[in-house]
Amino acid sequence: MSIKVEIVSSKLVGPMYNGYEPKPVPNTFISLTVFDKVVEDDYASVLYVYKPPNPSNMSLEQGLRRALVEYPEMAGRFSTNENCDERVILLNDKGMRFIEATADCTLDEVVLFKPSTLSTFNPNERRLDELALVQLTRFTCGSLVLFFSSSHIVADGASASQFVVAWSQACRGLKIPPRPLYNRNIFVPRDPPIVASDHKNVEVAKRVINHNELMDQLLPYSADNVVYHKAHFTPEFIANLKSKANSTVPDTADGKRRPYSTFESLVAHIWRTMAKVRGLTDLQTTEVKISVNGRRRLKPCVPDEYFGNVVLAAFPQSRVNELLQKSLSHAAEGWKVPTVWPNLEADSWLGFPFSAVDFGFGKPYIFMPSFAPWEGVVYLVPSLDGDGSIDVYITLFEQHLNLFEEICFCVN
Repeated sequence: MSIKVEIVSSKLVGPMYNGYEPKPVPNTFISLTVFDKVVEDDYASVLYVYKPPNPSNMSLEQGLRRALVEYPEMAGRFSTNENCDERVILLNDKGMRFIEATADCTLDEVVLFKPSTLSTFNPNERRLDELALVQLTRFTCGSLVLFFSSSHIVADGASASQFVVAWSQACRGLKIPPRPLYNRNIFVPRDPPIVASDHKNVEVAKRVINHNELMDQLLPYSADNVVYHKAHFTPEFIANLKSKANSTVPDTADGKRRPYSTFESLVAHIWRTMAKVRGLTDLQTTEVKISVNGRRRLKPCVPDEYFGNVVLAAFPQSRVNELLQKSLSHAAEGWKVPTVWPNLEADSWLGFPFSAVDFGFGKPYIFMPSFAPWEGVVYLVPSLDGDGSIDVYITLFEQHLNLFEEICFCVN
């Protein structure tokens, strides 16, 4: 059935310092790092679903105000520095958009995975200058859908999930631990400069090319042709998959064998599956864009609690005949090869603490990313079952769904 959502209220919510709201401090800003500047200038959105009993809107608002004390970027605005030659985040406490809404049906009467349903939770009144927003949609059964969206330039997925966990802690009356590292000035150029890799003309240029070519490819297709699908992979299936992928792991330069991770093995499997589903020809080149959390890859490492963007991109590629005819290990090894345009985009949210988003009544009943109608986007999310299983959310053309469901649980 269709769902009708009515906006009840919409307002800005700012930080609450010691029980009151001070006037914003003018001209306090944070410079953007090179990592902030290369990500897409877009908003990333997620949905948390809670069945009753769940927190009241007032409780969620008060907790949000306390969380924004430690995360003032979410309540800030984009601006420019004193010289007006560089974009910055102005910490002016203008506030997050806080929207309260009601739905005219029960949660069980709607299909959350339908694009038309998801669009009702994404506010049409998004202000272009606001860096984050939340919409609380209450169903007649008492269930709550919490839609959270924030600027990718302000925070990557790891940081955004860290903020939502802090918000839930504040709602439970817990003290939010101060962030040990929030100074974006840590990413300063070496002196003298050392150019070890031409990121500007390789990775950064590819991001622009990828976006433009993706838009061109999508023009012939209607959003109505794209469906959202969730595939649930059990721990037993994942163990079997990793065993297959690691059957012929090559030695590294130092003579050691580094087994392929769960993420590498599962994305390699999805990559092969999608090549079959799409009916690609043998000599076609297929690519996948991998978003990589760089916090532990940099030297020195960046603490997990760092708030901002530390996202790198990898662009593996393979000829279709090699991808399908060779072993799963071949597909998993493809991460080392650069390419031009990815046919898939894969993001790992396996390390994000979604089960910790407890506003006082337990973990979410459902957690899921909110998709744009682009075919070939893949998210790996830890299952809320807590048994080590993984939910893979993927966008497909509707005509490919049946075949995908038929073969995605076959390992060869």
